[in-house]
Amino acid sequence: MSTFSYEIFHAVVERKTFYQAAVALNVTPSAVSHSINQLENELGFPLFIRNRTGVELTSDGKRILPIVQEILNTEERLRQEAANINGLNAGSIRIGAFSSVCISWLPPIIQKFKQQYPDIAVSIVQSDFNDIVNQAKIGTIDIGFSALPIADPLVVTPLIADPIFCITPQNFVPAHKSYITAADVANQDFILQQTDYDRDTKRALDRYNVRPNSLRYSIDDQSILAMVESGLGMGILPELALQKLSGNVNIYPFDQDFHRTVALVANKVQAVAPSTKKMLQAIKAYIDQRYPENLLA
Repeated sequence: MSTFSYEIFHAVVERKTFYQAAVALNVTPSAVSHSINQLENELGFPLFIRNRTGVELTSDGKRILPIVQEILNTEERLRQEAANINGLNAGSIRIGAFSSVCISWLPPIIQKFKQQYPDIAVSIVQSDFNDIVNQAKIGTIDIGFSALPIADPLVVTPLIADPIFCITPQNFVPAHKSYITAADVANQDFILQQTDYDRDTKRALDRYNVRPNSLRYSIDDQSILAMVESGLGMGILPELALQKLSGNVNIYPFDQDFHRTVALVANKVQAVAPSTKKMLQAIKAYIDQRYPENLLA
């Protein structure tokens, strides 16, 4: 049932005739009659007694009138709150992000945003790429940071091409001294996060013929560095993740360019919300300032 059906019901109660209700709502009398008939069919009982002078409520109609009134009052309060949000006087934004975005990007972005819009509440959920996409799809977050490819029907905004590097123990030196080749990674074990293996990290590993049984998994980026530092294998991490991490390891580029494309995701409903649009603008401004050479955002 739409709230417009309730508005028609309420108008008929007030005006006592279908015709006067139609005039008040700027619709045809047949539209009013059709709406009332549909509402009665959905509820399972008649709402009005028709007579020569107009209509009056049945006893069942009188019972539901206060409930309909409450619904319409709530709808009006919702409209008023929406007006406040549209004026950016209040509101909330739920952001989903993976760990390196939470660490490197969100603190300065949110700090500046809160200076401009102190009454908009911002909450953060940290998760992996796939879960963030799913949460954006069902609407439990307003904005999500993930990585391409994204097959779901979402509003997707690519942000940066984030270079991918090979992380090695400190005593490892590649044959060409400054970059990694297929020969360097032959028969090596690799440590990575499980969710990275279906994206650009997998493309790099496949290029160098790294066997699935040579993969070891860790829970986060810092623990990957710790395991590499201990000599348990090599790692693959993007530049963004490495900016806030530390460890006694070597960082080398590959002999071919590999990167992941970091992107924003949102479903079509959340993407047009006023407070969400302001946050999207704030994120883009931050990316443009931090990565002036970037051509994606």
